[in-house]
Amino acid sequence: MNKKYRSGIICLIIVLALFSAIGMRMGAPQMLNTIMNTAHDLLLNTVFYLMGICVITGAIGKLFVEFGVVDLLEKLLRPLMRPLFHLPGMASLGAVMTFFSDNPAIIALSKDKRFASHFKKYQLISLTNFGTAFGMGFIVMIFMVGQGYYAEPIIGLFGAFCGCIVSTRLMQHFVLKHYPKYAEEYACQGDEEGAENPLNQTKEGNSVFIRVLNSLLDGGKSGVDVGIAIIPGVLIISTLVMILTFGPSADGTFTGKAYEGIELLPTLANKIDGFFYYVFGFTDPHQVAFPITALGAVGAALSLLPNFIAQGWIDGHAIAVFTAIGMCWSGYLSTHTAMLDSLGYRALTSKAIISHTIGGLCAALVANWLYLLFICLNVLKNYTLQ
Repeated sequence: MNKKYRSGIICLIIVLALFSAIGMRMGAPQMLNTIMNTAHDLLLNTVFYLMGICVITGAIGKLFVEFGVVDLLEKLLRPLMRPLFHLPGMASLGAVMTFFSDNPAIIALSKDKRFASHFKKYQLISLTNFGTAFGMGFIVMIFMVGQGYYAEPIIGLFGAFCGCIVSTRLMQHFVLKHYPKYAEEYACQGDEEGAENPLNQTKEGNSVFIRVLNSLLDGGKSGVDVGIAIIPGVLIISTLVMILTFGPSADGTFTGKAYEGIELLPTLANKIDGFFYYVFGFTDPHQVAFPITALGAVGAALSLLPNFIAQGWIDGHAIAVFTAIGMCWSGYLSTHTAMLDSLGYRALTSKAIISHTIGGLCAALVANWLYLLFICLNVLKNYTLQ
């Protein structure tokens, strides 16, 4: 049988088996109505909210670039790059840019010869993991603050930082193991003159007001692009995950309303709840849906939170871990292949994915135990004040 037809048949069998299993439990009409109603509600109440955050953060990020805040942050972070990540100081610019935008920003930088000339080949390849760990970080932080949490996102940010160290170092180890010569070869021979920062492009002749206006509008426009880009992930991935996470209506029946489901993921999570408790600190099996969704798209994972909060399934502990793993993983399964392909190292995709999977788990572990330490310190402080 033709390979193309064989893969088509396998795909058809998997899709039919999945929806047949769900339909047999919920009923075909109820399943279809739930899918459409959930996707519609996510679009109106979650996607547009996330898009609003993307527009605002995009405008602020562009403003920071225009007036040198990014340069300042880069200078402050430079001393950390070599000892922690084994990367040149210029890598800090990539961390800041991906934090204020998304994963692919690191690729745009790495294609700049002035930027890439500072890196050896194994270091440039590891930027895929390094940049992904901070992708959409600003959006994730703002979203968590918007839900009423403040200290928890900071703890999560530190966890993502630790996960990034693990992921980047592991990726460098794998690259050098397979290509030892990359330890000495530079990525490219760029023009060193003016190579201090590829973003240093002052716009002479423009008044401060015009620069502010242009930055806000251009950044807001890029935020719209990011907001549109997350729509498929939110509507497709989140809808499926919610059907597998939530249960039937209050009376135990399926009515076709939004956010009904078969509770498959919590049932499976209950079988290995010890792992999720000690690694992630999860106290409710429904929480496992967040890291699973973050594998494909962090925007889709964020869309789960309002309903999780409404159901009372999460607390500050979960928010800290969600921030860490959501920021660190940041949809890497859907971006690493394209990112490494654009750099010309597609063969290393599996190594990047393995490294980042371990890095994300380390980020969650650090955030989990750091939050427990934070709670203990608060309890001790309140006890001494009494």
